[in-house]
Amino acid sequence: MTLRALLTPGKYLTLILAVLFTFVPLVVIVIASLKTASEFATTGPFTPPGNWLNLANYATAFTQGGMVLGFVNTALIMAASLVGTILLGTMAAYAIDRFEFRGRGVVMALFLIATLIPSVTTQVATFQIVNAMGLYNTRGAAILLFMGTDIVSIYIFIQYMSTISKSLDEAAMLDGANRWTIYWRIILPLLRPAIATAVIIKGIAMYNEFYIPFLYMPDKDLAVLSTSLFNFKGPFGAQWEVISAGTVLVILPTLVIFLVLQKQIYAGMTSGATK
Repeated sequence: MTLRALLTPGKYLTLILAVLFTFVPLVVIVIASLKTASEFATTGPFTPPGNWLNLANYATAFTQGGMVLGFVNTALIMAASLVGTILLGTMAAYAIDRFEFRGRGVVMALFLIATLIPSVTTQVATFQIVNAMGLYNTRGAAILLFMGTDIVSIYIFIQYMSTISKSLDEAAMLDGANRWTIYWRIILPLLRPAIATAVIIKGIAMYNEFYIPFLYMPDKDLAVLSTSLFNFKGPFGAQWEVISAGTVLVILPTLVIFLVLQKQIYAGMTSGATK
């Protein structure tokens, strides 16, 4: 019996375990979202609800939890942050890759060091800076922090920039183009696969982020999806069945987007990773 034949069952067993670890929590959440408060308290996680058409928890999460406002705030913050991340990241990558200047190695080293420092250790200083700028309890705080802490996207853009021939810049300059025109008309369109990769990674991180909105935007009118779910947890307990329903509502948009754009997502991530 060959080694390959021995490893094949293990491979499939690993895949089955991965699927179970992924889908079992989702199944538990869906079941919990359809239960009443008494059912949730007296039954197990896999016990089916008494009424599979019980949507009261979804109505409560959608209305009392401010899910509509959470979707709006999340969309506004994500749109502004992603645009800023793309512009700042691609400009920084263009300058680092194309320009020769004193301290270029130091800049790259500082970017690397920034990724190694735990963000929690700088939160006191970050909070003081955001507060001094008058951005505390505004959407601008989250937008600024999401844009300013995206070192990974800059590295993605730098790696992809190195595959774009510098002869394109030289040819454009011979035709009279300046650096801004080269960046806007040539470099930025060629960076679309890397931009797609960065948008996917950054978008997922921002959509799931809880700490920054919770700390810097305590006003309920500024609540995003993650903090909206926190409205159903208090010092005397939590409405886990309603939180489960809200979690399903949060998952649905990303699931729909993935199903519709899965080809583009795979293409962007693969291209960005191999270039």
